[in-house]
Amino acid sequence: MKKRIAILGSTGSIGTQALEVIEANPDIFSVSVLTAGDNANLLIEQAAKFLPAEVVICNEEKFEKVKSALTGLPVKVYKGAEALVSVVESDQIDIVLTAMVGYAGLLPTIHAIKAGKTIALANKETLVVAGELITALAKQYQVAIYPVDSEHAAIFQCLAGEENNPIEKIILTASGGPFRGKDRTFLAEVTKAQALKHPNWSMGAKITIDSATLMNKGLEVIEAKWLFDLKASQIEVIVHPQSIVHSLVQFEDGSIKAQMGLPDMKLPIQYALNYPLRLKSDFPRFSFMNYPSLTFEKPDLETFRNLAIAYEVLEKGGNAACIANAANEIAVEAFLHDRIGFLDISDVIVESLAKIAYVGNPSYTDYVQTNEATRRFASEMIRVKV
Repeated sequence: MKKRIAILGSTGSIGTQALEVIEANPDIFSVSVLTAGDNANLLIEQAAKFLPAEVVICNEEKFEKVKSALTGLPVKVYKGAEALVSVVESDQIDIVLTAMVGYAGLLPTIHAIKAGKTIALANKETLVVAGELITALAKQYQVAIYPVDSEHAAIFQCLAGEENNPIEKIILTASGGPFRGKDRTFLAEVTKAQALKHPNWSMGAKITIDSATLMNKGLEVIEAKWLFDLKASQIEVIVHPQSIVHSLVQFEDGSIKAQMGLPDMKLPIQYALNYPLRLKSDFPRFSFMNYPSLTFEKPDLETFRNLAIAYEVLEKGGNAACIANAANEIAVEAFLHDRIGFLDISDVIVESLAKIAYVGNPSYTDYVQTNEATRRFASEMIRVKV
C-alpha cells in the first residue's frame, strides 16, 4: 500500500520539495492532506495537482478563495488553527510531515502523535520548545519521529545498525552562513538582503536569517539533545563551509561515521518518508574531484552569540528554550521588516531570558503561557527600541 502523507506547511521550502519527492515516487506515496498558512495561490495549485482528501488554509480570510477555486474537485477545504489540529488525526494519514515554521508546529504535532501517526519532523521548534513533552508523548503512544533536518538526518543515518553502541558525541556541521568570518562591526550594518543570501542552501526567510545568526544551529543543538537522548556536552558544532559533510557521530572506541553528499533537502525528506528503505533517485552525485578541499573551523561564539545562548538554555532546561525561541521568532520578524538591526536579534533574546519567569518543570500550559508572555515582552521591547 502507498504511504499516505500529510504535509503541514506544503507551500514552504520543505513542503514543496516533499511534493517533488512524492511526485517522483507515485507508486510509493500519496498525498492525503496539505496545509498552508497564508499562500492560498500555491495551495490551490498543489491541491488541484495532487488531489488530497483535505486541505487547510490557516489564514481564515483566504478560505473562500481556496474553497471556490477547488469547487468540483474531491477535496475538502477547512480553515484556521483548529482545523489544522484536527485534520492530522484523520484515518487517511500514515505519516505527518511537519514542515511549518516556528512555534505554530507544536500543537498539531502533539495531536498527530496522540493519533498514532509517524512524524517526519522538519519543524525543529517543536522539540526546542517542548522536547521533554514531545519525546515523552512519542514514547507513550509508541510513535516514531524521523528527523528531516539535513544535520539530524545525517546523524540518524550514521546510527543505522549502531543500536547497541553508545554515542560518545555527535558533531553538527554548519556552513557558517553568509557572514562567516565577519566581525560585529560588520554585522551591525548588514541588511536584510545580505542576510537572506545563504551560500549553500535555498530555504525560507526565517530559517535563512536563523542560519545567518547561527541561531538555526543553536536550535539544532537543542533538537539533537531530544532526538538522540544526549547531554549538551555530547553535542559539538563545527563550521564546514562546503556543506558536504552533513554531520558526524563519534562512538566510544573513537571511530567516527559521517554522512556526506551535495546539499539537497530532498534526500533527507525521502529518507524520513520511506525509512528504513532508501529510494533510488536521480539527484546529482558528489565527486571528490569537484571538492578537493573540505575545510573545518570552530564557530565564533562571541560574534555569533545566538549559538552560545542555545547551549546556555539547553543546560538550564525548563522553559528557557521556549523563551529563547519565542523571542527569536519575534526578533527575526522585526528584522525582516527593517525594524531592528541584525545584532539586535541577540539582544532581544538575552533580555527576554532575563525578564520572563523561569519554570523548571513546565507543563503544556506553561509552554503556552511562556510563549505568549515572551512574545508580548519582545514585541514591546522592539517597539520601544524603534
